[in-house]
Amino acid sequence: MAKNDLLGASLWDAYSNKVTTLMNSPKHQGELFEDEVTARGNKLIVADFGAESCGDAVRLYWEIDPATDTIVNSKFKSFGCGTAIASSDVMTELCIGKTVQEAVKITNIDVEFALRDEPNTPAVPPQKMHCSVMAYDVIKKAAGLYLGVDAESFEEEIIICECARVSLQTVKEVIKLNDLKTVEQITDYTKAGGFCKSCIKPGGHEAKEYYLVDILAETRREMDEAKMKAAADASAAGGAKFEDMTLVQQIKAVDAIIDENIRQFLIMDGGNMEIIDIKKNDEYIDIYIRYLGACNGCASSSTGTLYAIESTLKEKLSKSIRVLPI
Repeated sequence: MAKNDLLGASLWDAYSNKVTTLMNSPKHQGELFEDEVTARGNKLIVADFGAESCGDAVRLYWEIDPATDTIVNSKFKSFGCGTAIASSDVMTELCIGKTVQEAVKITNIDVEFALRDEPNTPAVPPQKMHCSVMAYDVIKKAAGLYLGVDAESFEEEIIICECARVSLQTVKEVIKLNDLKTVEQITDYTKAGGFCKSCIKPGGHEAKEYYLVDILAETRREMDEAKMKAAADASAAGGAKFEDMTLVQQIKAVDAIIDENIRQFLIMDGGNMEIIDIKKNDEYIDIYIRYLGACNGCASSSTGTLYAIESTLKEKLSKSIRVLPI
């Protein structure tokens, strides 16, 4: 059947040739049977997984050599769209020859990448990425059945965007490090929310426990509270001279000045900075910093930008300050 007979040309062209081929001619679709597998001295695992959001379902068959935990054969049956069939077929192929412990490490990203014709061209349109997520979930289900553990025990982090496999911790760290203020910026930096978009806010393709809009608001609140605490700590130092502060007080004081006077300009140019250490010697108080993003390697980082940072800190905190990039 011609592509244009099924969908409009522009939409159909969003699928790789591998996907469209496997939709109609999967290599590993079928069943494995208990008596045949047992006769070969192996163990049969049958795992089912269904996606409530779209009604698709997949059944995965593993024939496992119990002496080595190796998946010697695998089949699948898919009840869903053509993309689900193609994803399940590639997922099944990736499992064969691996141990169960190795197969659990296969992710939806691996499945989608294996479906690409060209390394830099996605195999499916963003809204269809959830089909490869289903393939990943059924692998965890099969491994859990074989090893006698809960499938969720294989997940070490809280995954916010299953399409791009982005964790909660990663999202929060990227927001803080780059002072992100919008969900669109989070997507640019991490790809979270760039596919089926379910993780952005309620009402998407499927319900989520965590949403980017809420994570952004909570993280920004944490950042604001940290700044207020730093200012309060500096004030609690009783107006002590910078030279007489403890190292922790000095770092908080420097951070507060940078946040108020410098950081916003660095971020506008795609960069940032962090304080590495503060050391006092007979003549100077040396503040060691590291440039991040676009600031790292920028010619101005050792001239104009450095002068602005050092001058501001000297004015606000101590004439003895010297800023040294590393």
